[in-house]
Amino acid sequence: MDVVIGIDTGTTATKAIAAGIDGRLRAQTSVHYPLSVPAPGRAELDPRHLVDAAVKALTDITAACREQGDRVIAVSLSAFLHGLVPMDAGGKPLGPLITWADGRAGDQCDEIIASGRAKALQARTGTPVHPMSPLTKLAWWRATDPSTLRDTPRWGGVKELILAALADESYLSDLSVASGTGMYDIHARRWDPEALDIAGVRPEQLSEVVPTTTILKLRAEFGDVPLIIGAADGPLANLGLGATPAGVAAVSLGTSGAVRTIVDRPTADADGRLFCYALTEDRWAIGGAVNNAGSVVRWAGQSFASGFERPGAEGEDADERDAALLMEAQGVPPGSDGLLCLPYLLGERAPWWRSGLRGAYLGLRREHGRAHLVRSAVEGVCQQLALVRDSFATEGFEVREVRATGGAVASELWVGVLAAALDLPVAIADTPEGTALGACLLGLHALGELPDLDAAAALVKIGEPTRPDPANAALYARLRPLVEKAALSVLDTVRELDRLAPLPETAATAAGDRVDGPPGGTKA
Repeated sequence: MDVVIGIDTGTTATKAIAAGIDGRLRAQTSVHYPLSVPAPGRAELDPRHLVDAAVKALTDITAACREQGDRVIAVSLSAFLHGLVPMDAGGKPLGPLITWADGRAGDQCDEIIASGRAKALQARTGTPVHPMSPLTKLAWWRATDPSTLRDTPRWGGVKELILAALADESYLSDLSVASGTGMYDIHARRWDPEALDIAGVRPEQLSEVVPTTTILKLRAEFGDVPLIIGAADGPLANLGLGATPAGVAAVSLGTSGAVRTIVDRPTADADGRLFCYALTEDRWAIGGAVNNAGSVVRWAGQSFASGFERPGAEGEDADERDAALLMEAQGVPPGSDGLLCLPYLLGERAPWWRSGLRGAYLGLRREHGRAHLVRSAVEGVCQQLALVRDSFATEGFEVREVRATGGAVASELWVGVLAAALDLPVAIADTPEGTALGACLLGLHALGELPDLDAAAALVKIGEPTRPDPANAALYARLRPLVEKAALSVLDTVRELDRLAPLPETAATAAGDRVDGPPGGTKA
């Protein structure tokens, strides 16, 4: 069978799948690596790990295809958004890759907002002004190390890094990734002059932006096949879930989370609550990403389950422990007996895009135990995603159906709470690697094998949806305004706490300086 390979570089793993022209999965593999948190507020990856993982994933999946007699007709790429890495003129990384979860640009973000320029920047670039974005990361660099900012030949992200290793033409970025930098005018289709001035970089320090369907060529050592530059992981997750028609939204639940729907033109919402990132030149994903999803349960496992032992559980890994905690939490009633979790362990993004948010439990009583803490965390994440979905309604975008992907959707609790919080049926794709499949489908589109992207919906196999429990949906709807009220009302308090008790710059997190997220990576 002729197959396309999709390679998805995520925050904690690179996934690769091979799919036939009928969309069916033929082979898959994954390569994991640690997220480094060398000090509070920092979240980095070793770029060598990303390159090595992409090469290994491509090599392994190609070998698997060869063994079963499949012919690889193209390779297509997906990459997580908002990464920033300094590079030399040949594309070699000069330092760590700063990820979306890095929060050190908070002061620069606040300065841009205070200047009154944030909403206009977001309307032009599609990216909210937030510490996640390369715009604010570069502004931080400008404030702390201007000579390095000025003298670094290239500034890129994940896509530029992987292309430098795999492609003959390397210093390129696709429209989708560029639309997530906060520096690219998605309407004029050029690097935005005001954003570049804020960032302190010159246009020649940034890559050339090309359509997501651009066909390149793999380096000879990887095979004589076309390389599709591809798109960012979030919009590709929609495609891989068949969530491109009007009224269908995609939810990603991995280390972080997101909810997105596809529209036919770049769109800016009046309140600045939604991002707008490209899938292709005429299909755009609007939505919002949350910093905290499966990572919250992983933290709960590290924090609340010390010595947590069950019969026959000797030697179980973190995934098994998290699954056991979620099963335990299913015994807690919806609403967690009055416990409300603000799950902002890594700060938060959508829908408020306010730096400085911190996590909290409200309503904590003696009767609450570990299972309440875990269930409340799951409810807090799903309520945050529901707040993003509510912004769709404000802008007149109707959502009737949700399709979900990511490591967390293996949990019955996660899916049930998500369906109730959104008050929508939630269907799960047969393949958990929706983003990598989206890369394959975009590759087929670039080759002319899939002229209509909405036709992908017929190729994607979706299970029977989980329908919301009406009573639970009504409860979460009553609770949701309290989430926003609580989150914004404590913002001044947590900022004062940060000033009174700043974390030392050299301190490591309680989990050490290596944080392995749950399966699924990030689909921002």
